[in-house]
Amino acid sequence: MQQSTPYLSFRGITMTFPGVKALSDISFDCYSGQIHALMGENGAGKSTLLKILSGNYIPTAGDLLIGGQPRVFSHTTEALNAGVAIIYQELHLIPEMTVAENIYLGQIPHKYGLVNRSLLNYEARLQLEHLGLDIDPETPLKYLSIGQWQMVEIAKALTRNAKVIAFDEPTSSLSAREIDHLFRVIRELREEGRVIIYVSHRMEEIFALSDAITVFKDGRYVRTFDDMQAVSHDALVQAMVGRELGDVYGWKPREYGKERLRLQQVKAPGVRTPVDLSVRSGEIVGLFGLVGAGRSELMKGLFGGTPYYRRSGVYRRAGDRYSQTGTGHCGRNDAVPGRPQSGGHYSGPFRTRQYQYQRASPAYSRGLHH
Repeated sequence: MQQSTPYLSFRGITMTFPGVKALSDISFDCYSGQIHALMGENGAGKSTLLKILSGNYIPTAGDLLIGGQPRVFSHTTEALNAGVAIIYQELHLIPEMTVAENIYLGQIPHKYGLVNRSLLNYEARLQLEHLGLDIDPETPLKYLSIGQWQMVEIAKALTRNAKVIAFDEPTSSLSAREIDHLFRVIRELREEGRVIIYVSHRMEEIFALSDAITVFKDGRYVRTFDDMQAVSHDALVQAMVGRELGDVYGWKPREYGKERLRLQQVKAPGVRTPVDLSVRSGEIVGLFGLVGAGRSELMKGLFGGTPYYRRSGVYRRAGDRYSQTGTGHCGRNDAVPGRPQSGGHYSGPFRTRQYQYQRASPAYSRGLHH
């Protein structure tokens, strides 16, 4: 049953950057013990609103009310101290530190001027048990899975006694089992009376979790669905895009060019049967499956990143057979450097350089070797 007084309110929130109005007069309410989903196409303003809530941005106009009191956060620390935590898709943790150190980062207990390890690990273990995790708090974070990293982020938020917890695309890199665990935790947080904001593009997640849905479009508020029994998939999509569903996702015939890439009987780790794949000019081929199904492994093998692919199957580019002897063939001719990702972590050869530097890298390497 919805409470009469919202715990979190946005009133006329507007955010303007030079030449761009990212948010325009956003107003809606969130209640304690509620999972409130935010939906909209890319660029609709969801992430901008979360950055205002977290103290990364100060709104150009409008008010943010928490517990009925106007708040303006000029720094993320102020938001955390006010009980607001954001669990981003890109997790903000330190791999080389222990689980306990990450959970209590910035508030590590001390005794006689030294870190109180016994108290630190004891308190961290309590937080982990609260989230249903059997993890040694002294374990370095780098040895944990992405799903466990996310639980550490949630535990970190709970140490700040967060009353408002926002999740930004939290399942993008999780396995089905990890998603189930995350959903159980989110529902438990709701039962504890916290405000949960959930951002996702996945309809099945929204309908499985949400008590209310607010839709944005082009930086503007569209509407809030607060009766989940009455809202339909088509009505939600129409609110997001402003058109009938058939107009958005209707199939359109396309013409493709010659075959540019073919895989024949290529074996991939984690895939039980050999893979056959054909890609033509102007064609987009999607690889679909859960984490661990073999999508990333296939991509790594395609670009020479997995050694044991090299004796598996036949690879043809523009009709010519080629062998996988490493990533050196990428960037030459019509090949492109691969960039497989998992867990929101970049696994390519360059972290900050632009595509043109990747294209130029073979020339640099040839120059260095001669």
